[in-house]
Order: sequence, then C-alpha cells, then structure tokens
Amino acid sequence: MTGGEESGRLARDLIGELAARGTTVAVAESLTGGRLVAALTSVPGSSAVVRGAVVAYSSDIKASLLGVDPQVLAAQGPVCADVAGQMAQGVRSRLGATYAMSTTGEAGPESASGQPVGTVHIAVSGPSGTTTSQLDLLHGGREDIQSAAVEGALQLLAGVLALEKVGSQLGPDAQVGNIED
Repeated sequence: MTGGEESGRLARDLIGELAARGTTVAVAESLTGGRLVAALTSVPGSSAVVRGAVVAYSSDIKASLLGVDPQVLAAQGPVCADVAGQMAQGVRSRLGATYAMSTTGEAGPESASGQPVGTVHIAVSGPSGTTTSQLDLLHGGREDIQSAAVEGALQLLAGVLALEKVGSQLGPDAQVGNIED
C-alpha cells in the first residue's frame, strides 16, 4: 500500500470512528499546508466530524490565531514538540472540537527554522490530554516529507483513540494518559 493509499484508509477509518463516537476533530497545520484536513475531508460524510482547520505557516499566526506562547516560539522556534502541542490545544479550543491534530516541521529544501530538513513534530489534543510525537528524520523531497507527516498525524490520532477505547473498556479506575515521544 502506498503512503497516499494508507493515509486515505486511515482517514476513512478515523472519520468512521469519530462519527460512531459522536465526536469531532479540528486541524492546525504548518508543515503540511492543508494536506491533513484535505485527507480528512476527502472522505464522504466528513462534514459531520470535521469542524475546520487553520493553516498557520508563520509564527505570528501560530501565536495570534492558535494561542501558541510567543515566548516558546522565541526560545524554541516554530519546529518543536511544545509548539505542536500548543497548536493542537489552540485549534481544539477555538473550533470547539473534541479532538485536534497539528503538524509543524521542516519540509525543505532549505531550513527556515534552523532545524534539519525532515524534522517533524505532530500532536493530538483531546479529552485525555495532549500527545506529541517527533517523527524520525524524514527523507525525500518536500512532498514526501509532507505526505509522511500527514500519515504520521493520522496514525497518532488513531493511536490515541485506540488507547481511550481500551481505557473505557477497563473501567473508570484505569489510567490512560498522555504519551510523549
């Protein structure tokens, strides 16, 4: 299965799972420039689940529209786990979604943030908290890196949903919390 086919399958599965739960999702994108929400909205019936998206390519937009702490942006730059987490939290809050995903990173060909090209941070925010992950240094061209980031974000949300499902089956005393890579 190619990356695009895998992303399409993941998006279909996620839309179905979110709809079955009666929950919604929002997206904040930098690195992927709208590709993540496009993967979700390519699925028929996604309008019942997808609340919307913000493509925040510049740091000032990350701060003003998504509520990313300007001090974090100044100290760590836009390509880091803290920014990815705050982007997901911000879009979740602002768009009133149950879950949110975010992407930030360096797609190249040159680095704008000082991070190596292929550095990608993704996050999911939901009722159980915020989970961040740094994808292994991705290789290939700009489009390859963006596609891999979309697939990674979809996989991260699928993992969070699976953990929550297991936690709900275990009962109210089960501890299913944040996982940070």
